[in-house]
Amino acid sequence: MKILFIHGLASSGAYKMAASLRILLKDSYVIAPDVPIRLPDAMDLLEGICRRENPDITIGLSWGGFLAQKLRERRKMLINPDLHISRILKTKIGEQRYLSPRKNGETTFIISEEICNEYVEAEKAQYEGLTPSEIGMTTGMFAQNDELVHCGSEFEQHYLGQAHYYPGCHLPNYPEIKKYILPILMKEMER
Repeated sequence: MKILFIHGLASSGAYKMAASLRILLKDSYVIAPDVPIRLPDAMDLLEGICRRENPDITIGLSWGGFLAQKLRERRKMLINPDLHISRILKTKIGEQRYLSPRKNGETTFIISEEICNEYVEAEKAQYEGLTPSEIGMTTGMFAQNDELVHCGSEFEQHYLGQAHYYPGCHLPNYPEIKKYILPILMKEMER
């Protein structure tokens, strides 16, 4: 199985969830790029990977869940997706530090008003053109004790029957991934 993992905001492909997936799914190939903050650049990178690698499933965490949702007609699992990431971005305008190492060695990035506006516009259109097929290809996983993002009920309105809840916080740890997320992921891959 080939998996594309999209990390959260201020993170990188080196984030521990990518490593957890590699351990738990030993026979799978996990692609975990460092995604740029600019929305057009992020989508160009991710769509290019999808064209070249044709992953069996994309897993997006938080901000990565928002980005994964935009990859239409691809099987995907959104874990605690931040469907309104612009709200957080607007509070962080200026220079920010990456929380995990990037392959290019960069340690900081800039959030500008222009970047925030890119996300505001994308959020307005995020549910346009949802087909029954697209809904069926999209699974949402939501932590019951998420301290940062609360998008489960909104997701359920647009992806009827596709939401799952698990005990945990915004960033799932290895035991939560193994016990709650992996079984749903495997079930989705068998369909």
